Amino acid sequence: MISKKFMKQYIDIVTDSQVDYYDDYLNTVQAVANSNAQYKGKPIPFIYQPILFTEEDIKNFEKIGSILMSITNKVINKFIQSPEFRKKFGYSKFLEDLILADHRYRVNVPIGRFDIFYGGKDDFKFCELNTDGSSAMNEDNTLARILLETEPMKKMQKKCAVQYFELIYKWVDESIKIYQEFRKNVSIVTTDKPNVAIVDFEGSGTPAEFEEFKRAYIDRGYNAVITDPRELKYKNGFLYYDDIKIDLVYRRIVTRELIERSHEIKDFINAYKDNAVCVIGPIKSQIMHNKIIFKILHERDTLEFLSQEEKDYIKKHVPYTTEFKGDMSIFNEALENKDKYVIKPRDLFASKGVYVGKDFDEEKWREKLEENWEKDHLLQEFCTPYTQDLIQFENGKAKVNKLNHILGLFMYNEKLAGLYTRVGENNIISGLHGYYTVPNLVVKQKKK
Repeated sequence: MISKKFMKQYIDIVTDSQVDYYDDYLNTVQAVANSNAQYKGKPIPFIYQPILFTEEDIKNFEKIGSILMSITNKVINKFIQSPEFRKKFGYSKFLEDLILADHRYRVNVPIGRFDIFYGGKDDFKFCELNTDGSSAMNEDNTLARILLETEPMKKMQKKCAVQYFELIYKWVDESIKIYQEFRKNVSIVTTDKPNVAIVDFEGSGTPAEFEEFKRAYIDRGYNAVITDPRELKYKNGFLYYDDIKIDLVYRRIVTRELIERSHEIKDFINAYKDNAVCVIGPIKSQIMHNKIIFKILHERDTLEFLSQEEKDYIKKHVPYTTEFKGDMSIFNEALENKDKYVIKPRDLFASKGVYVGKDFDEEKWREKLEENWEKDHLLQEFCTPYTQDLIQFENGKAKVNKLNHILGLFMYNEKLAGLYTRVGENNIISGLHGYYTVPNLVVKQKKK
């Protein structure tokens, strides 16, 4: 599990000579401020300490991801095959048709970040499954490189081998593999060196991260642009940005926004349906992205087509979830047992509209329940976040605080690619509720 030995070693280094390291901390703050680890024009809040994982952890994360991908593919296949099963999701015919469109490569969820509360080994619970628009690769990588240059980490690296998960170029390489598979399965004329468009609505994404991906594609020898989907035009059987024929779209548009604004992007949608361009990822990823999947996974007719290992995995690691509507016994259960539950929207992100019963007194909790009853919300079992001792400088002095943490598993092409950790004092750990990003490193003792 998270290496207590190495984490304590780091804390001891800083606390034993905290006066010496305070200046280094201030230099690190400046380095982050000058970096591209930015969100909405401000530096990413961070902790002057990485999370240190063991190789055993990484093998465990690979297994967690592998089982989830197996379940994902079975659920998506069932959705494609069974009109009755599709009804569980409550999607419009327009969205259903986009999901059912053949995207012409094998993987259904090429990229995802799956957030878990992690206590080590088999002790974890899923919090959120992010597929569409999965982000924060640049945050982790930028902060990891900066913290590897801090004085405490330099001292640790004399005795330990430490490495981070490179997430930008790795995605470029995996997306090109997918594109090459797409080429073999379409009749249109394609090129070995695709023109790439990183696509999201202006104002919706993370421009600094998009620039990093663009730079990486160009470094690998591909022409790349960042564009709003409204700027893409479908003509003569191909998708264009100005006079550039686009061969590969790295889709960062979340499906909810794509559907809501579909009338603005008809050219892009028609090109997608016609397989005139390789779009990574396909709209099928919405099946796992929408939080209703937490309820559907527990249902009997879903469990019937899963293996015993997968059934046990869901029972142990996917929190109980139901729709927050209909039977008033559901409302009363939430009202009478507020500390056991959280309510959240089916399909929003960044913890928008999420309310934890423990955060409210009984009167305020009733208000939140009444506001969101029959409003497309879900009622979910509340999972208490695990805590981690981490160094923070307060008024020039190093202090060890226990902070809640949540861990994201990045999966590229159905394989573990890296990690993303957020920590905070609150039960909800997000930009809306106060958080810090903590880079993730793998550490092992050097052989003498």
